Amino acid sequence: MSQGTIKTFTIDGKTISIETGKLARQADGAVVVKQGDTMILATVVSASEAKPDVDFMPLTVDYQEKFASVGRIPGSFHKREAKLSDYEVLVSRIVDRALRPLFPDNYHADTQVMLSLISSDKNILPDALVGLAASAALIVSDIPFNGPISEVRVARIDGKFVINPYKDELERADMDLIVAGTEHDLNMVEGECAEVSEADMLAALKHAHEAIKLQIKAQWELCDLLGGKKPTRTYNHDRSNEELEAAIKAYAFDQVYAIAKSKLGKAERSAAFKAVREAYKASLPEGTEIDSFLTNRYFHDVEYDAVRKMILDEKQRLDGRNLDQVRPIWSEINYLPAAHGSAVFTRGETQSLTTVTLGSKLDEQMLDSPMNEGYAKFMLHYNFPSFSTGEVKPNRGPGRREIGHGNLALRGLKRVLPSREENPYTIRIVSDILESNGSSSMATVCAGSLALMDAGIKIKGAVSGIAMGLISDESTGKYSILSDILGDEDHLGDMDFKVVGTANGIVACQMDIKINGLKWEMVEEALNQAKAGRLHIMNEMNKTIATPAADLKPHSPRIETIYIDKEFIGAVIGPGGKVIQGIQKETGTVISITEEGEKGIVEIASNNGEAMARALQIVRGIVAVPEINQVYTGKVKSIVDFGAFVEILPGKDGLLHISEISYNRLPSMEGVLQIGEELEVKLIEVDKKTGKLKLSRKALLPKPEGYVEPAPRENRPPRRDDQRRPHREQN
Repeated sequence: MSQGTIKTFTIDGKTISIETGKLARQADGAVVVKQGDTMILATVVSASEAKPDVDFMPLTVDYQEKFASVGRIPGSFHKREAKLSDYEVLVSRIVDRALRPLFPDNYHADTQVMLSLISSDKNILPDALVGLAASAALIVSDIPFNGPISEVRVARIDGKFVINPYKDELERADMDLIVAGTEHDLNMVEGECAEVSEADMLAALKHAHEAIKLQIKAQWELCDLLGGKKPTRTYNHDRSNEELEAAIKAYAFDQVYAIAKSKLGKAERSAAFKAVREAYKASLPEGTEIDSFLTNRYFHDVEYDAVRKMILDEKQRLDGRNLDQVRPIWSEINYLPAAHGSAVFTRGETQSLTTVTLGSKLDEQMLDSPMNEGYAKFMLHYNFPSFSTGEVKPNRGPGRREIGHGNLALRGLKRVLPSREENPYTIRIVSDILESNGSSSMATVCAGSLALMDAGIKIKGAVSGIAMGLISDESTGKYSILSDILGDEDHLGDMDFKVVGTANGIVACQMDIKINGLKWEMVEEALNQAKAGRLHIMNEMNKTIATPAADLKPHSPRIETIYIDKEFIGAVIGPGGKVIQGIQKETGTVISITEEGEKGIVEIASNNGEAMARALQIVRGIVAVPEINQVYTGKVKSIVDFGAFVEILPGKDGLLHISEISYNRLPSMEGVLQIGEELEVKLIEVDKKTGKLKLSRKALLPKPEGYVEPAPRENRPPRRDDQRRPHREQN
């Protein structure tokens, strides 16, 4: 039985091991990465042949957390792991984005990377280890791969950069980034910050890259322990026709270059490119057999080369803008009168219609995955319907791209939300992309910021976002950094660097690099150019709304929060929830109670002012402590021969004795009070032993002229019948 081969190394004081040859030996490559009790099994399998006429890399990356890894049984009906959660999709994406650029351009076989969390330490975050695991599985296989790569988390905690910090340390972090790269370059960044500077961001990336180099070295050392890197499998996945390629370039390059310079809109430019392709086909001699796959591929190559050459040589972009120029912007708030907050944000040919909905604690999203339990009170959902690009596609719910774009916008906006004390609401933002020509996730950020302010949420500052691009030529050293990229500039370019921030600094970022040779000065230039673009966009947004609305919309729910002593939580809830359900039924409000420390937090939600006031009155009454000499408005609950029991606070009754109703002596209670009648009473005594309350109405009435207060019972002389009683007993 193989015991496997293990390579162990230390990074930032943390011991990590990579084991191979013990598990999953029928996969093309398999490793187990371990830190503490956290273990990730990574496997990779690639088909022996590519499917016909595939000109892209069909890579699939799936990350899944096993509930057994944390000693839990799934909470779903089926009691087994189901489809990937949004969190698992996000982790899968960061690995995919780091690996994909490193496969050879001519390798097109179906390839699947599977990552499984099989054991877990809840204080060690697995998303910082998955990139290392995936790369190690590839590097011990024979699959063509221009790696290795690795991935680390870098956080700034108490002013110091920490690699792969523990989960409880992240609570003190003002920067939290996942960074991936090769030995020489970065190729993926994802994370959030607390309004940090561009210089701080660059320092974090450089610190992360040094740790990445150590992990890459460990992967090569693992190969050495195995006797060296396996020979790469032979493959031939590309059909080619050099004559056809040369003919298409000669026919089309100048025409495509001219179209690229013509400053046409997206649809017109696409139609013009297509017309050149169709004209070429029509120019061929009758009866010529057309290889559609290669023809379309070579025309795409011509477009790629022509557009990049134009940008590098003439510093002109497809829509005629300067390299650092942002497209025209217009925005509008309160577009949807029934929503709690709404905004339309349009930048060039990209448009987002975004809504904000406010809810109570009962609307929080329950999170149920092995490493991500609890509740979320801030949600952002991004939708990308096919009509936004003029296409027809079936609607199958959010895909990985939509989940990723929504998460980036969420990262940026959550940093400016007010504290729970200032904002008790559960907030859901929904961005529907109505038009798209690049940077739709950044349009979501801008529209979300506007909609939050329209809703009256007191965010700390406006948030704007911009997507930066890069066109470079490694052979000449030329490069151009583009602000606010178009869809074609993203597709044909070398970088997509999204930066989200306030006027004070960066709050979120996402970067994908498709090339080798990215220099630090390029990253620094992109960050500084992004700052100028972000501030320009923010100034345009401020023309629509610069500060949050003074109040919520009239139809928005109001939430009042009451902090009570822990001992009163049971009284507010009541046996089996009877009390709280009764309050909700009577008032039409929604009430939730949570316990934090020694306090109970009662949240009451309603869009009816009178109902809110009544619910507040009832809850405050339940938790109130009656005070002697305090006057209360009570309600008669029952009548007895010697007085009445009056409820002065919810659930708190006191005795109003017949002698305390009036200065006149009442012979009986008949006709004096009615059940349900309200009256003012004064609390005159609380029995120290029993806690019983004694009330008086008489104490609130004017004293009749000449009235003499009766002497206390213990000082009164014996009544005549009392004096005779002993005499009768003697007889």
